[in-house]
Amino acid sequence: MPRLKVQTESYPIATPFTIARGSKTEARVVVVELSGELSGELSRDIKIGRGECVPYPRYGESVESVMTAIEGIRSKIEAGATREQLQSLLPAGAARNAIDCAYWDLEAKIRNQPAFKTAGLTGLKSLTTAYTISLGELEVMVEATKKVAHRPILKIKLGAKDGDIERIHAIRKAAPNSVLIADANEGWTEENLEQNLLACKAANFSLIEQPLPAKNDELLRKIKRAVPVCADESVHGLESVDRLVGLYDFINVKLDKTGGLTEALELCKRARAKKLGLMVGCMVGTSLAMAPATLIAQDAEFVDLDGPLLLSRDRENGLRFEGSTLFPPEASLWG
Repeated sequence: MPRLKVQTESYPIATPFTIARGSKTEARVVVVELSGELSGELSRDIKIGRGECVPYPRYGESVESVMTAIEGIRSKIEAGATREQLQSLLPAGAARNAIDCAYWDLEAKIRNQPAFKTAGLTGLKSLTTAYTISLGELEVMVEATKKVAHRPILKIKLGAKDGDIERIHAIRKAAPNSVLIADANEGWTEENLEQNLLACKAANFSLIEQPLPAKNDELLRKIKRAVPVCADESVHGLESVDRLVGLYDFINVKLDKTGGLTEALELCKRARAKKLGLMVGCMVGTSLAMAPATLIAQDAEFVDLDGPLLLSRDRENGLRFEGSTLFPPEASLWG
């Protein structure tokens, strides 16, 4: 039977990470380790599977609440609950994500079969990830953009009370050749939405992420979307997809929202069936949190797995990046 270990870790962020809801200077993560053998396997070697999550206050989570949720099902995990059974033991969210990804890693190690094969993939390719520019004063954002203007995809945090139109045009001037994504993090309003959308179109932005609060996003159904719009805070697990048809053009799939890789794979299938495009994103975490997401990112139009690039230091044996190119995880990291 698996043995469960859970702990918290903290990683400093290189520069303050600021969005419409506030700033943070460190990434506090929860790491789960599952050690043992899967039921029915002949191997007697002890293997360890790992998963990482980033509790997110926007969804009512904290490090403490996630730790409590995980401890609350310890007895069931250590009694032999399967990854499939886990899906009904915890709701979608960070706690289930860490455990679910640890199960995937443990299964890969015991079976000596890469997780991507279990997920039905034939292999993993390198990916091009977006790089995030934090929200801030116009001059600060422009200088930050100039420093990374060589990167092929930039995600620009917006959603300030004032000045987003000026930011949009100035950042396009600072990065004339990059694909640009605007992420308002629910920070725009009914009053400024259409003006901001038109500014993004004029500046040749490729995507706008969650412009309105999730509770007020029905307005998107009533207006012409000048640039494709992607749901983030409005999408979580499978149950949230159907409402988004005709409302959004893309969805942002994050493992901390879906509660792990298991549901994320199904969410991607349903989104495709509903003719929704895919973006695969992340919270600010280490390579251990990004690694499972590389599986669902293989078929995504937009990839935003730059979490480790925003940290002052990553964990050992982290993902390999060359510029904005993200390479598949090594077995020493995950999967």
